[in-house]
Amino acid sequence: MVIIYGIAAGLLAALIAIRSGPWLVKMAYDDPAAPLTRAPVLLRQSHGAPVGASANAGALDLDTVDMRAVNRAAAAMTGHDISQFKRVLDVVLSLGLIVSLAPLLVLTALAIKLDSHGPVLYRQRRVGKDGKLFEVYKFRSMRMDAEKDGPQYARINDDRVTRIGRLIRKTRIDEIPQAMNVLRGEMSFVGPRPERPEFVAELERAIPHYRSRQLVKPGITGWAQVKYEYAATVEGASEKLRYDLYYIRNFTPLFDIIIIVMTIRVAVFGIGSR
Repeated sequence: MVIIYGIAAGLLAALIAIRSGPWLVKMAYDDPAAPLTRAPVLLRQSHGAPVGASANAGALDLDTVDMRAVNRAAAAMTGHDISQFKRVLDVVLSLGLIVSLAPLLVLTALAIKLDSHGPVLYRQRRVGKDGKLFEVYKFRSMRMDAEKDGPQYARINDDRVTRIGRLIRKTRIDEIPQAMNVLRGEMSFVGPRPERPEFVAELERAIPHYRSRQLVKPGITGWAQVKYEYAATVEGASEKLRYDLYYIRNFTPLFDIIIIVMTIRVAVFGIGSR
C-alpha cells in the first residue's frame, strides 16, 4: 500500500504543479491533416481501429505500421511544449516518490544488506534515447555472481534471485531507484523500458523497427509494461514493441497519467514480474 501512496502523492503534486487546462487536453500533433490517431483508444470512442492497429487493442501491427506517422509523433512528443510537460511531471513524480517512500526505501536497503552479500544498489548499462548509453540504478535483487556466465534474461522462478529480491521484484520496489535516472534527465517516468546494449544488438537484427523505441526517452513504467508480461525472448520483445510504438504514435499527456495509474495495479498484483 505504501507504494500506492507514493505514486498517488507524486501524481497529485504533478497535477497541482501543472497549470491545468491545455496541458491535459493538448495533443502531441499540430498538423490536423496528418493521418494520426488523436488519442489512445481507451480514452475515446472509435468507429474503427486506429491506423496501423492490430486486432489487439493498444498495439500496432509491425507489418503494416506507418513509421512516418510514428516518427512525426515522436518529433512532436519531444518538441518544446510536450517535453516541458513531461519534464515537470517527471521531476515532481520522482521527487514525490522518493520523499514519500523514504522509510520504505531505507527498510528495503537494510533488508537487502541483511539478506545477502553485496551492495544495496547496482548499476547496469542501458540504451537510452537516440541510442545513448547510461547507467540505470536499481535495488539489487540477485546474487553477486548472477551473471558470471554473461548477460542473460531473468527466468521464471530464477534461482539467482534472493529472498528479498523476489519480493521487491514482484512489487516493483527494485525499480524505484530509477527515479534518480529520471531526475538526471536520462529517463522519463513513462516510456519504453530501457534495454541492455547486449540484448539491443540482437533484437535490432531480429525485429523490424526495434530501434524506433529509441526515438523517445525510456521510462520507469510504460504502456508495454502495464499491458504485457516480462519479455525474455525475441518473440516477447517483438510483442512489447507493438505496444511501445502504439504509445509513441498515440501519446497525449493524459495517456501518461493513465499509464501511471495502471502501474499501481501492476505493482499491487505483481503482474509480469520474475
